[in-house]
Formats: sequence, C-alpha cells, structure tokens
Amino acid sequence: MKKVICLFSLIILAAALTHAQSINTFAVQTTIENGVIEGNYDTKTSIQTYFGIPFAKPPVGDLRWKAPQALENWKGVKETKKFSARPMQKIVFGDMASRSNGLSEDCLYLNVWTPAKRNTKDLPVLLYFYGGGNSAGDASEPRYDGETMAKKGIVVITCNYRLNVFGFLAHPELSAETSYKASGNFGMLDQVAAMKWVNKNIAAFGGDPKKVTIAGESAGSIGVSMQMSSPLGRSLIAGAIGESGAGINPTMAPVTLAEAEKTGVEFAKKAGNLSIKQLRSLSARDIYEIFDESKMFGFPIVIDNYFLPKTIPQIFAAKEQAQVPLLLGWNSAEIPGGAFMYGMPNTTENFIMRVKKEYPDNAEEVLKLYPHGNDAEVLLSATALASDRFISYSTWKWFDLHRNNSSQPVYRYLYSKIRPELVDKTLGSGLAGGTVKADAAAPRPKPLGAPHACEIEYCMGNLHLIKDYAWTADDFKVSETMNNYFANFIKTGNPNGAKLPEWTVAKAGDATPPVMIIDVESRTEKAKDDARYEFLDKAYKNK
Repeated sequence: MKKVICLFSLIILAAALTHAQSINTFAVQTTIENGVIEGNYDTKTSIQTYFGIPFAKPPVGDLRWKAPQALENWKGVKETKKFSARPMQKIVFGDMASRSNGLSEDCLYLNVWTPAKRNTKDLPVLLYFYGGGNSAGDASEPRYDGETMAKKGIVVITCNYRLNVFGFLAHPELSAETSYKASGNFGMLDQVAAMKWVNKNIAAFGGDPKKVTIAGESAGSIGVSMQMSSPLGRSLIAGAIGESGAGINPTMAPVTLAEAEKTGVEFAKKAGNLSIKQLRSLSARDIYEIFDESKMFGFPIVIDNYFLPKTIPQIFAAKEQAQVPLLLGWNSAEIPGGAFMYGMPNTTENFIMRVKKEYPDNAEEVLKLYPHGNDAEVLLSATALASDRFISYSTWKWFDLHRNNSSQPVYRYLYSKIRPELVDKTLGSGLAGGTVKADAAAPRPKPLGAPHACEIEYCMGNLHLIKDYAWTADDFKVSETMNNYFANFIKTGNPNGAKLPEWTVAKAGDATPPVMIIDVESRTEKAKDDARYEFLDKAYKNK
C-alpha cells in the first residue's frame, strides 16, 4: 500500500512540475494615464500581454446609452492578466469563439500585445476592430490574437465596443441629452475612445502614437471606413486596413437621425412604451430579453452631424477623409449564391428570372456582366452577384473613392485560398468564420472560393490557434504571405517586402487597377470584374 501511495505521489509531483514548466511568464508593470497596470511577460515568446485594460467608465446605470466617459485614476496596481467580459449580445453567429469572461454591459476594455524591451520606443501600432454586424463580436477571439503580429515588431491592440441595442439605440430623448442633439453611434464612439486611449498611452508599451494603423473585418472593416470619415478620430491614424466591408449602401450604410430615432421609438414601444429613464432603470437582463423578443438584428449607424456629418461617399468626394495609406479587399466567394437565387435551382431560366425581378430596367446589362449559359456558370454568377450585393461592391466603392480622392497609396486584394477540410466531419463551416453542427443528411457543395471571414486567422497569423480545419503546408504558406503583407503595411504604409510577390499600388482613374490575388501562388493581376461594380455603382446611386 505504501508503494502505491508513494507512486501516486510521484505522479502528482511530476504533473505539478510539468505544469510549472509550461508557465513561462512573470509579472510586469507599466504606468499609463490612469495608474499602474500589471500584465505578463512571456519568456518563451518575449511578448508582454496586458488583457482587460479599461479605457472608459463602465457604461451602466445612468451611463447606458451615453458616449464613453473618461476613467478616473486608480490607486495601487490594477491586474490586467485576463480577458474582460465581452459586450452583451445574442448568439447571432453560433460559430464565434471566445476567451472572454462571460458577457456584461461593463465591457469597455482592450488588450495589448507588445514586443517592447525596456528601452524600446516608437514601434508601429495595430488597433483591430472585430466583426459581427455590430450585433456580435469579441476582442478576445483567438483569430484576432495579437501575438504573431507582435513578434514582427508591432504593438497590437484589440478592443471591445458596445453592440446592438446597447451600442446603437437612437431615440429623441437620448438626442435631447447631448450637446449636438443626436444619438446612437455609441459603439462607434467607443472605438473613438479606444483610438484616443492608444494615442495617449501607447508609448508606455513601446508604441508610437503617430504610427497607428486601424484595421477590421466585416463590421470591423465598416468601422474602419467610418473612422476614416469621422472628424472625431481621423487625425489619430496613420493607416487603415479593411477586410470585406464599408459602410456604403447597401452594406450597413448610415441612416438619417429621424429614421434612427423612429426605430428607437418603436423599440421603446415594444418594451412597454417606456421612457429612456425607465429603460435605464431596467437590468441588463431585461434589456437583453426585450431586444431578443423584438427579433431585431441590430440598429443602424446614424448621420448625427457629430461622429458622422455626411455619408462616406460625400465625405470622400470632398476629400475630407483621413488622408492615409489604405489596404483593403474582399474574398472570392463572400456568400453563397443561394442568397440571390432564394433557394431555387441554379438554372439559366431561374437566374434570368431573378435578375429581371431585381433589375427590371437593366436586366440585359446585368446578364451580360454575369455569365449564365449553363448551370455551372449560373452557380458562379449567382455567387458573384450575391457577394457583390452583400459586401464586395461596398468595399470596392471605398477603394474607388480613396484612390480617386487622395494622394495616398491604395492597395487592393482578392483573397482566394479555399479552406481545407474540417477535422470533425460532423461540423460545417459557419457564417462568421468558425463551425456549426452540420446536418449529416444535407449535401455539402464544393466551395467555389473563399467565404466571408475566413481570411482573419490567415492575415493575423493565427492558424495554429484555430483547431477546426486540417491546415496544410499551403495554408501556412498563404498565412505567412498575408501576415507579412499586413505587417509591412502597418510598419511602412506599403505591403511590399523581401521574398513577397510585388503588390502594385492602384492609381486614380485606372479602369483595370491592379489587384493582389492572395492564394497559394499570390500574384498581382489587372482587375477583371470592375465593370460589375461600375454598374452597381449606378444602381445604388452612391454619389
């Protein structure tokens, strides 16, 4: 019996020693504007991390539906070693991963990864905004992890911002409270607050406040397009990266204050015709459940004459946007063709019928732009048209506006790497980048290209953190290429560098501008499909 106990003790001791050896960090402290924070220094990676740093007062109680408020200073040392709670949100995209500490209205926190040594200064900075339709998302998601980018000599920040009803509700009573007599856009103002925090504090992490690039995917990319346009924060950035999305009709374009307030009044009526004071007195659970019961996806960004004085096309046409280098693009198959075909078989007859319904006055022009001679062509064209209408065109318009209304360089990509097979065959790929349970009886069509959100873990160098897919050497090659392009751009405003295929800058007025095709063999090509976007530009009347 004693031998058994002794053996058991040795096993426990060995396990404890193994665990101890796997922890490679020691505590580090730094002083920022509001006090001292303590994070971790990883001796294996030489990266310091500070997770869950507050950048504004908790937006709770009377601060619900108000612009983020400046923090008060704290005494002592604030531990910042764990991710904060993520913003309140429904499970909109079941495939989103998270490392956050639950959900809470108290969510205005950010995370920092820095490679700085004790005497390092003036490092370039990346501030990344997550996607999720301004209704979901989380700065702690593994695909946004900043370690790989930090190893390339960049200080990386991911930040939370309020979502859905908590972040974008507009209402006449809320407008009456503000000096600019408008409301909504609280989530966008959270992003501005994070940008201002970076400007004031990033030197403490070895970063240069004059070398800050903002980036984001989907709604995060839309946020970048908004921040480039906003007078509140556009002077705080040195560069911008947009992955699939701009806040331009038909993609989450801003609405008038009157329209946004009307939506807010309707929400208040559904809540029991409550005033803003009464709504503020409710618990977060109550607001969450009322929003859930409303069946609303979210609330729009507002032209409020404060954060956003005009539409993005109007601001860029007037050359009032941030005059900084821009790198942007979209994926080769953003959304399935069924989004255009409404589930009908991909036949020539059905495609023609759908086009005539959507474009009764221009059907022949659309049919020339999107080939449909057989079922295979229809499948490709339905996917292309659905993707264009969903998010590709709006991103193109942002590209076109900046290259024609700025002297700064603009770089455009088309991400085309098809993901490998899933490790778990009972799962299917989800809409937001991860996986969901798949119907075993449902056939899985062969992917036509790279879907929405799939590029995030590639460009951030985080394939090793995403365990859902059976990554191959080709995937890691593409990730290294894209990650290096992004890192170079963050450092210099130019993605080009040693051992990378040449990425040509786009010029104003070029009818076939260069596009970097990011794939196993990345290459620059002349744009082949811009006639599609020129047509949609006329159809959407984004002038």
